[in-house]
Amino acid sequence: MTSYLEIRRFRDDQVIWVSRNHLQLNQLHDEIIQRVISVSVKHTEEIYGPLPCPFTFFMMGSAGRFEQSVWSDQDHGIIYLQQGTEINNYFLALGKEITQGLQLAGYDYCDGDVMASNPLWCKSLSEWRQQLVNWSNNSNWEGIRHLLIFIDGRSLYGDASFLEKLKIEVYQTIHKENLFHKVLNNTLYLKKGIGVLGQLLVETHGTHTGSLNIKEKALFPYVNGIRLLAIKGNIHETSTLLRLEKLSEMELPSIKRELYKQQFLKLLNFRLTLSKPDNYENSHYLPISTLSKKQKEEVKEILKNGTALYRYVRNLIEKEDD
Repeated sequence: MTSYLEIRRFRDDQVIWVSRNHLQLNQLHDEIIQRVISVSVKHTEEIYGPLPCPFTFFMMGSAGRFEQSVWSDQDHGIIYLQQGTEINNYFLALGKEITQGLQLAGYDYCDGDVMASNPLWCKSLSEWRQQLVNWSNNSNWEGIRHLLIFIDGRSLYGDASFLEKLKIEVYQTIHKENLFHKVLNNTLYLKKGIGVLGQLLVETHGTHTGSLNIKEKALFPYVNGIRLLAIKGNIHETSTLLRLEKLSEMELPSIKRELYKQQFLKLLNFRLTLSKPDNYENSHYLPISTLSKKQKEEVKEILKNGTALYRYVRNLIEKEDD
């Protein structure tokens, strides 16, 4: 494929066949993104000449965790080996080309500008190392948020060792500086999904009135809680499901690991089968009126277990801080 519109047509042709299968859908996303990068590299080389040094392109957010729905926005960065003004300009131009290519292929721009077209997320290996140190040392809310976004990074193109080297250093710093409580404060704010009378708390106004925000109320407690346990356990997997599998008995007892794994997988499947994922925003909402009584109870069970996981992680971190 030589153009982004060809890749978009390929996406539209293929996605219908995998839209109900979480694993196959995310494999398709990986393939589409890799095709976009290949075309972008070719276009950039035609304009600016051959690549000046090795690099890696990595995905973050739901793509980094292998947890995308049918539609997804962009969260990505670039790490390249050498630095210098011309090299920096080259890879920033490549980052902009990839970002535009992904948009044409069906991926919305990131509202927070976490994209390789932004110099903050497109740097040499040594510049990335310094930036990560700065985020850790400052350890303010924004710095910790950026660290957590980076930790979910997964290389899709180029030399993956660049990303892995930096991740090892980030994990070591979090342990050495004992930043776990700051990570907890940054991510584990819980939005309630169930009211005091046992009712599902849906949106009460706007275009999603009557729908449950499953991203904030259901997904986040699992994603954020398991990520924090993975950092504690020095686990470098990015998928929530793989992180769960790798956790030790000390971090989370096996009976709980299996329960949360089943609940999270059910949640991912509900998002594909019960929501109306006709665009990126809609894929985050579950219209409650369309659910059967059994499905509503299953959703409540997922929410309750997410809350229990949140409390477990919070208590674990706070107990160690005492």
